[in-house]
Amino acid sequence: MQMSWRGLRHVKTIGERYLGSRHQDGSAGDANYGAIGQGYAAYRQPDSEIAGFLGRALGGARSVLNVGAGAGSYEPVDREVTAVEPSASMRRQRPAYLPVAIEGVAEKLPFADQSFDASMATFTVHQWNDLAAGLIEMRRVTRGPVAILTCDPLQLHRSWLAEYAPEMISVEIRRYPLISTIAEALGGADVVSVPIPLQCSDGFSEAYYGRPERLLEAGARLANSAWSFVEPDAEQRFVKRLDRDINSGAWDAKYGQLRQQSHFDGSLRLIVGVRKV
Repeated sequence: MQMSWRGLRHVKTIGERYLGSRHQDGSAGDANYGAIGQGYAAYRQPDSEIAGFLGRALGGARSVLNVGAGAGSYEPVDREVTAVEPSASMRRQRPAYLPVAIEGVAEKLPFADQSFDASMATFTVHQWNDLAAGLIEMRRVTRGPVAILTCDPLQLHRSWLAEYAPEMISVEIRRYPLISTIAEALGGADVVSVPIPLQCSDGFSEAYYGRPERLLEAGARLANSAWSFVEPDAEQRFVKRLDRDINSGAWDAKYGQLRQQSHFDGSLRLIVGVRKV
């Protein structure tokens, strides 16, 4: 399968220096989860509404491959799941009720063609060294749908974080691949906008759209790998300003309606590619 590499260039700016290398704990992408991933599972719990979108995308699949599986968020417990994760730190955080993850990377999956009914990857494709190779590998080993949960870099400006943490948003824009690039690599796909619930239990940055106080917690920021690429001075400016504006009422004067908004239509997208017969 051939694909255009136009649109991949902007995601290589951070990741390209990690090509062909892995961090000490096995992390294979740009982020070092041996350093930042210790408390990841405490903040990144699967959200039931988002899980519902993934479950519907997987359809009737019985065998499911989870690539870049991390601590196991969104792995269905009612299906036969095989998990692949390069980081030892993240593998150790998987709960006992989930299968032990295989050490491996998306770009070189150790499975025969069409081994699984479906495959999935959540909040991971922006960290792969070779996006196209990883997606083509997922398509190769999957008989049915390939479901990718990610963020649209063209929609990240919708969050109030674009004002308060422009450095972090700039990192995310550079890291996240274009939705069209992912769809093209899968040979075509449906794209679904996933609304983010107010009490979202999966603490990616937009999950706190109506709960800004949570981002004053160092652990909440650490559970979002983009912050590891932000200079400490910029991060501290963010914390200082957000804390001041919450206490003074300035944040609420501009964004307070978000505290009562049941869902936020942000950058979260589910891309579902189906094998063409």
